[in-house]
Amino acid sequence: MPAETGEHERTLMCWPARDDLYGELMVGARRAHAELATFIASFEPVTMIASPQHAEDAVAQCGPGVDVVEIPIDDSWARDSGPIYVIDDDGGRTALDFRFNGWGGKFEPWDDDDALAGRWARHAGHAVRRVEMVLEGGAIAVDGGGTLVTTEQCLLHPNRNPDMTRTEIEAVLTGELGVSRIVWLPVGLALDDDTDGHVDNIAAFPRAGVLLMQGCDDEREDDWLRCDVNVRTARDAPDAAGTPLDVVVVPTLPFTEIGGRRVAVPYLNAYAGNGFVAVPVCGHAADDEMVALIAEQYPGRTVTALDVGAVLAYGGGGIHCITQQVPAL
Repeated sequence: MPAETGEHERTLMCWPARDDLYGELMVGARRAHAELATFIASFEPVTMIASPQHAEDAVAQCGPGVDVVEIPIDDSWARDSGPIYVIDDDGGRTALDFRFNGWGGKFEPWDDDDALAGRWARHAGHAVRRVEMVLEGGAIAVDGGGTLVTTEQCLLHPNRNPDMTRTEIEAVLTGELGVSRIVWLPVGLALDDDTDGHVDNIAAFPRAGVLLMQGCDDEREDDWLRCDVNVRTARDAPDAAGTPLDVVVVPTLPFTEIGGRRVAVPYLNAYAGNGFVAVPVCGHAADDEMVALIAEQYPGRTVTALDVGAVLAYGGGGIHCITQQVPAL
């Protein structure tokens, strides 16, 4: 599996479809998706997948710079239900179609989302391989050099693959994704109930050997301890080359209120593409400082803060959760 920071052919996104997820905030959620899509489209092609009944709205809001493709979907989290691409030994590209079960059976229906990776691959003319293990793309991050990071909270949760042992899960990850070293962080964020602790809220590889990690500098928050435990775990871990990971901590974790709900807006739920990094923010006093810290780890890229973090967090995710890269050949 190539690193996210490698060259992309395009970015996949999905137009918000589940009315009961966003409720009265659906207008804002769709506006946020369109804003992100048009931003990314200034750097690389973007395909917005939309259910047929929502395609016209997606075209109108995203504009001519974004390609809209009609495929039935249940929800809008392209990172989790979309394909995970790998480059085969012969240089060919294959879309892996892992099983998807609505984040452990929480959100029904999910049949169309489970079928999305295969349907997209066939539409695009890409090779596709079904993998009979539940896995969401937001549960993993790779450095492109054989190292994968995930959380025990998510991948070992009994609502994902209850009949598989940790060793069996590792065997699928190493065999399908071509990694040789798995770093198991203990937990995700405290408020991340929907995904059971996805790693893309707390860690990202800006390059091989370096792991950016979300911290929390408020001792009153549950995440102060959770992030500290994760950071200490990562600092004790070698990468695939046998070298200790260089852990860089983004110390502030913003919280905000939206729609009567308190949400966390982690800076590391960001997306790196061709020459850019899009970082979610919500108007926190530390936004500029934290975005500048992240930018130091992505030299040569335009690192931009987008004020879409609150509404996406209300829906259960962030910028990284609504994007999925298609690596270039």
